[in-house]
Amino acid sequence: MKQRLVYFNGKLVPETEAKISIYDSALMFGDMVFEMTRSFNKQQFKLREHIDRLYAGIKILRIPLDMTPDEMERACYETIEANDHIFSEDDEHRLMIDISRGLLGIYQGIEGLHKGCNIIIADFPLRWTVAGMGMLFNRGINAVITSQRAIPSHLLDPKIKNRSRIFYLMANIEAAQIEGDNNWALLLDPDGFIAEGTGDNFFIVKDGVVISPEGRNILRGISRDYVMKDLCPQLGIPVVEKNFEAYDVYTADEAFMTGTPFCMLPVTSLNGNTIGKGTVGEYFNRLISQWSTNTGVDIIGQIKGWDLERETNSSSAPTPYRFKGK
Repeated sequence: MKQRLVYFNGKLVPETEAKISIYDSALMFGDMVFEMTRSFNKQQFKLREHIDRLYAGIKILRIPLDMTPDEMERACYETIEANDHIFSEDDEHRLMIDISRGLLGIYQGIEGLHKGCNIIIADFPLRWTVAGMGMLFNRGINAVITSQRAIPSHLLDPKIKNRSRIFYLMANIEAAQIEGDNNWALLLDPDGFIAEGTGDNFFIVKDGVVISPEGRNILRGISRDYVMKDLCPQLGIPVVEKNFEAYDVYTADEAFMTGTPFCMLPVTSLNGNTIGKGTVGEYFNRLISQWSTNTGVDIIGQIKGWDLERETNSSSAPTPYRFKGK
């Protein structure tokens, strides 16, 4: 079987050989910014927006990266081109871009270790991330408000997409203790307002208005922006940002999550209590349908198709959005 190649500090290497040092700042402090993208019909979606957000984090964290955004974009396409012949016809490219500060100063003298930032661009099938999500487009998610709260921006700014994410995992572990298999964590901010999921943004719909939490204590997602700045205006749907509480979710007409791999998923209950009619909502269907039209891909059909052919995964390891316990 041919190995996928990873862009690793200027070279394309087999993914099994793309390794950073145990003395890297990423391992010591979670000192890494990253982005993850997807394609539609193998064409990257909003790649430049992802790269721009990556470089905002690099700037704020003062990571001394010499590579320009244009060079980063070219490296992404170089990585895709090197791997495309391995991908199945119906696969989509999921890029993972990781930038670490590199070795801590006390380890700089060790011979044979890479000096400077680590630049890593991996490319793997999108279906890995969305495996098993197809049924959620019918049933919806049960959002679970966890005791683990979002970290406020005055302590660690969530608008910088970073790898210091143990609090996400803690929330996923807690949500996994609830009976059922469609429970996704939903975090409150320190003031008790709805913030975000563990890798996804949250919306409610009330009286024909799409509502997102304010962008203070959340990652301002690329998919969130697309819903608010492209899809809603395209469909003539009013959209606002404002603080809201769990009460507002319980009394909403519908709710949904957004995230790069799956685009949108309906949320039909909160803590087991139905939202609206407890079914997939009209506005969700309109938005996801328009997204599919804009990209030329039946988003729901594609993910459901992958579900039908996927092999059973018995691993108990955590996934990006859920925690599988024993």
